[in-house]
Amino acid sequence: MAEDLRLTPGLAREERYKEILPQIAAVISDETDTIANLANIAAILKEAFGFFWVGFYRLKEGELVLGPFQGPLACTRISLDRGVCGAAASAKQTIIVPDVEKFPGHIACSSASRSEIVVPLVAEEQTILVLDVDSDQYNDFSETDQYYLGQLMEMVRSVYQLPENQRVS
Repeated sequence: MAEDLRLTPGLAREERYKEILPQIAAVISDETDTIANLANIAAILKEAFGFFWVGFYRLKEGELVLGPFQGPLACTRISLDRGVCGAAASAKQTIIVPDVEKFPGHIACSSASRSEIVVPLVAEEQTILVLDVDSDQYNDFSETDQYYLGQLMEMVRSVYQLPENQRVS
């Protein structure tokens, strides 16, 4: 496992993604524990970009349940009909929100959050996990983030292990 994150100072966001994605692949390639992998991914994204909050929510019994994250205290459970996470999980597509106060039904886990991107992981037509990234800056996410975080979630797909009672059949 790679134990040091190598970050070149001053890189633009796209170049930073290109720098960290291979490092994330190296970190998760030999680890079989899903929670450990998600925890390291959240830590790498937080350190590499300085995002306000980075974390995962897992679909369990019809709602999103907090998984590994980096940042302030978070909402523990989110129903699929609430917030950006619920909307992205239900729609099975990435949602970028430039100003969270303007998103209908936004869940304010922190008043410091200004913009958000949520990227779902879908397996066999069912969302099983979402990556949620919040920024304390307005309009902080773009199609660049959508593309590279989508690539990241494809990496996660290759190592994600559903508990036996949640296997998609």
